[in-house]
Amino acid sequence: MTLPHPHGWLIFDKPRGLGSTQAVAAVKRVLRKAGYGKVKIGHGGTLDPLAEGVLPIALGEATKLAGRMLDASKTYAFTIRFGEETDTLDLEGEVIATSDHRPPLAAVAAICQHFTGEIEQVPPAYSAIKVDGRRAYDLARAGEEVELKSRKVTIHSLEPLVGGEREPLSSSFSTTTGRPDPLDPAAPLELADSVTLVANVSKGTYIRSLARDIAYALGTVGHVTYLRRIKAGPFTERQAISLDILEEIGNGARLEDHLLPLEAGLDGIPALTLDPESAQAARQGRVLSGMPHPDGLVLAMAGNVPVALMELSGGTAKVVRGFNLTDTAE
Repeated sequence: MTLPHPHGWLIFDKPRGLGSTQAVAAVKRVLRKAGYGKVKIGHGGTLDPLAEGVLPIALGEATKLAGRMLDASKTYAFTIRFGEETDTLDLEGEVIATSDHRPPLAAVAAICQHFTGEIEQVPPAYSAIKVDGRRAYDLARAGEEVELKSRKVTIHSLEPLVGGEREPLSSSFSTTTGRPDPLDPAAPLELADSVTLVANVSKGTYIRSLARDIAYALGTVGHVTYLRRIKAGPFTERQAISLDILEEIGNGARLEDHLLPLEAGLDGIPALTLDPESAQAARQGRVLSGMPHPDGLVLAMAGNVPVALMELSGGTAKVVRGFNLTDTAE
């Protein structure tokens, strides 16, 4: 017997070595094995195979919100190793530049302010951006020179990773003189072989390019050795499930224990409760008038069931995106 199609979000903790498309295929396979049949699935933001972490997987009607998730800001933890730049700006590539210079710890912390806010960034040659109809990474792999235009992106925050559940930032540094006394002005500078930073960034930001530019600004070169997405839109790594837990769903574990509701992807958007007549009108795509509510985007609800995303303006509500959910939907 085929189970009712699920609607909502599975937050997958994508392991390194697995592409985003492969992750979606794995979820499809698991759901078929669990008896859900053919479920519409999408993801909320590509992660390179070398990257790991939060990959929101939209199921059913939640796929209508996948585009909004692509536009959402995201947070990454990443490690820059100084001294070598690769053509891919990560561990996969060939070394194309080296430097003996290692930046002082204090300079690393200070440079974060320089890269916070709106900045210009040139994407990596090994990226999915199209150049004359071809992917940049295909051109780069074919040995062709790739020139990409700079673009404006926003770095909402950028800071060294210190403490927390991960390895403290200070352990990423090496010195030849021992740890200096920070109160002693004559103390030798502590130099960084590598550094781990946390960045909250806008859509379109390339962390590999950010790492390259930080290294340049510090008078050296570098590349990314570790990249983990710790937040995507409203979804965090604490909500993410491992590949092992995903496989357990295929073996009979309850999907409902891990499935977040469709509206979880709309954090920060106010709800608007509709009466049955207005809910029916919204499901039919009709404009609602006489709505005494502030202008802006709202999530129209019929009880606990999402009906539509609607745009309110001057007391009139128009459907932006409708959801085909019934009162029995979870």
